[in-house]
Amino acid sequence: MNGASRIVAVLGPTNTGKTHYAIERMLGHRTGVIGLPLRLLAREVYDKIVAIRGPSVVALVTGEERIVPPRTQYWVCTVEAMPEGMGADFVAIDEIQLCADPERGHVFTDRLLRMRGTHETLFLGADTMRRPIAALVPQAQFARRERMSQLVYTGSKKISRMPPRSAIVGFSVENVYAIAELLRRQKGGAAVVMGALSPRTRNAQVELYQNGEVDYLVATDAIGMGLNLDVNHVAFSSLSKFDGRRMRPLAPNELAQIAGRAGRGMSDGTFGVTGEASPLDEGVAQAIMDSRFTPMKKLNWRNAALRFGWVDALIDSLEASPDNEHLVKARPADDLNALKSLAQVPEVAARASDGPSIRLLWDVCRIPDFRGISHAEHASLLESIFGHLHERGTIPEDFLARQIRRIDRTDGDIDALSKRLAYIRTWTYVAQRNGWVRDESHWRAETRAVEDRVSDALHERLTQRFVDRRTSVLLRRLKQKEALLAEVNDKGEVTVEGEFVGRLEGFRFIPDKSAQGTEAKALKSASLQALAPQFHLRADRFYNAPDTEIDFTDQGGLMWGEYAVGKLVAGAEPLKPMVEVFVDEAAGPEVEQKVQRRLQHFIDRKIAALFEPLLNLSRDEELTGLAKGFAFRMVEALGILPRAGVAQEVKDLDQDARGALRKHGIRFGQFTIFMPLLLKPAPTRLRLVLWALANGLQEFPEAPPPGLVTVPVAKGAPEGYDTMCGYRNAGERSIRIDMLERLADMLRAEDSRGGFEAKADMLSITGMTLEQFADLMQGLGYKAERGERTKIKPAQPTEQPPAATAEAPAETAEAEAQSDLAVAAEAPAEATDSTEAEAEATAADPASDEPEVEVFYTFTWGRQANRGPRGDQRQGRGKPGGKPRDGRGKPQGKKGGKPQGAKTFSSRPPKKEKAIDPDNPFAAALMGLKDGN
Repeated sequence: MNGASRIVAVLGPTNTGKTHYAIERMLGHRTGVIGLPLRLLAREVYDKIVAIRGPSVVALVTGEERIVPPRTQYWVCTVEAMPEGMGADFVAIDEIQLCADPERGHVFTDRLLRMRGTHETLFLGADTMRRPIAALVPQAQFARRERMSQLVYTGSKKISRMPPRSAIVGFSVENVYAIAELLRRQKGGAAVVMGALSPRTRNAQVELYQNGEVDYLVATDAIGMGLNLDVNHVAFSSLSKFDGRRMRPLAPNELAQIAGRAGRGMSDGTFGVTGEASPLDEGVAQAIMDSRFTPMKKLNWRNAALRFGWVDALIDSLEASPDNEHLVKARPADDLNALKSLAQVPEVAARASDGPSIRLLWDVCRIPDFRGISHAEHASLLESIFGHLHERGTIPEDFLARQIRRIDRTDGDIDALSKRLAYIRTWTYVAQRNGWVRDESHWRAETRAVEDRVSDALHERLTQRFVDRRTSVLLRRLKQKEALLAEVNDKGEVTVEGEFVGRLEGFRFIPDKSAQGTEAKALKSASLQALAPQFHLRADRFYNAPDTEIDFTDQGGLMWGEYAVGKLVAGAEPLKPMVEVFVDEAAGPEVEQKVQRRLQHFIDRKIAALFEPLLNLSRDEELTGLAKGFAFRMVEALGILPRAGVAQEVKDLDQDARGALRKHGIRFGQFTIFMPLLLKPAPTRLRLVLWALANGLQEFPEAPPPGLVTVPVAKGAPEGYDTMCGYRNAGERSIRIDMLERLADMLRAEDSRGGFEAKADMLSITGMTLEQFADLMQGLGYKAERGERTKIKPAQPTEQPPAATAEAPAETAEAEAQSDLAVAAEAPAEATDSTEAEAEATAADPASDEPEVEVFYTFTWGRQANRGPRGDQRQGRGKPGGKPRDGRGKPQGKKGGKPQGAKTFSSRPPKKEKAIDPDNPFAAALMGLKDGN
């Protein structure tokens, strides 16, 4: 060694510029070697020197990378890969305090004792190394460097309250992933940095943090080894780590090494704890801030003077103890353990019989266990590699190709890709050894390409899992107070700065459901801010939209296309409902008012169009007295009034009043007073909504399907529902009120005292079977008595003149005519003569000689009809003590009189005059009509 060589220990806390100083000193010499603790840091320093001097004179040598240009002047290496015996002008060892590391300390101690530059040697590290360096390297000079900024302890903080530009440190992969996942949900994401990552993956992750795409970094203690990042705060999620053998608490100087990453250059930094980590002791925190730590006393050491005569001699030399009080024998490392295992294998022992083979075995045993699998599996792999190298001199290419091909996949999750990355690192290391493969350049490129592909895939998976790009982008833009650009496509999907954030349904923003908690709040806040212009554009388009694009639902909702934009609420009058709009508060009052006005215009016009007859009635100033009062009742009832409830008012109306009301389309039916035009499906649907609003119903009943004459009675429906639908409940079914009035006209011609049977026309207009019609008649107050008789075969049909219809009162006839014009009677085509249907259903076998039997019903008016639900009149099917029946079940005439014959379906001329039966349900109305004439 040149006697003029200068040895300097540059010691001090983090952020003192020690590494930067070493690079400057090295570039001042013709040649130089710098040893760094991590492959990641070596790549960072290599890139810096290449940027200054170019790639042609800079080499990068690590266990898994080897870039050595022909004219290399400067070597950037990991400490383990530093070349020996080169005679470089300059040598530097960074993070020299790792001499005390239980796993790798013996390597750093060896470089401290034996690596020297011909002109200058630098040892860079913590001030705790002053005593052992002075004792082991007496000629060393010391230079103390002070921290360029302050480091302040801030105590404990929740992760949710962590300030931006923070690094959270964990000491296990599981802990790092858990913290990163929490930050993704609450802060938009985090970059992940671990020593096991490839430089390519690590650099891509750091770039996410450095360019501000994420504000948080989650890392292992790897960031304590000189990695330069823009970190303002460092938080420890744990204060203990697994050192390879046991969990142990971190020493204050180890905590300081990591905490010192906070602050850069002249910028101050802070540190603290988070998660389950307990607050630091006051003395420990102060020691970190003042950089005062207990000096190191012992450095780990392993003998470098190895003997390769036989395997046992090699093991003995590796296990030799130091003869210096400042050194302590290092615990057995992985390479020594692998050597001991392979020495027990007979085939390996037989091969390792001379110096070169033993040296080869030792080189193989030094292959790191990147895979982290069991000791036995790692030893098995080393045995296979040693066998190939000893037998052939190189590793067979087909064997190496199979191993690499199994790894060359980019599918799977983070764990699967991390394992593949660890596996390829083994073969990358093998390919870097001189002479171990035939075509070194090919296999080095091949393993590097596979590592790059797996690294890129791992970076992608890490980003997908731990970075919510949209939230991080939005939060960053909000923090920078930049205007956010929002776009809404024709499906209502909202993107802000190109990121999908949710849907715009009408004038309400629905955030993406995948966002939760703090993330969802931030997402909605940013999205609504960006959507402000979109709300105004959409409000203008809505205000100018035609009524055909707007509709109301059966529950009173107001729709614009497929989106709900408001709902109807009760107003001062049934025909004057109000509107409540669905507009996000962030849209502003101007948008809300514009939407409210447009919806109010829509519903007002809809009511004006569908209830025009009713509105004309309410505005007729020529109506006076009782007619005006009755018109008010009709408007209040939305155009349909059961006659029973207004019988006295109807009776009080004179002919002039009735005529004035009829001009507005009012029909005075026997059961209902109604306006036929309002029975159409569209007015009926709106009438039900207005009625439900006026009555304060929580759930609005729906209208029956249009076009049906009868429908099943709606069980549990609110009182008055059937009337608002334009139906009247009768038995198990409800019948449309205009068809009921036509049926009433037919029933008027029948003998309700003596009894009558259903006519084909009655069944036709109701679309019912005979059984259903019987139930309907009982619901209307009639008694229905079932009977059976021998079916009389009809005679050959002969042409007969049309039957005359019974005369009906003028009022009823006119109303019927109006009803026929207003609402067409729709009777099902399949309705047939009920008598024939019953006869077919009960007919005997055609081959039998027995006569056919048919079922029939005889209807008589029930004087004391029972009251059913909702005012329906229900009656039993006859009672004892009635009129005697003939042999066919027909009622007989008066005592001594002639028995009445069977009723037929043929019409007969009506009687000119017939006394009004006082028991007839229409007697009062008929008397009023007769008196009016």
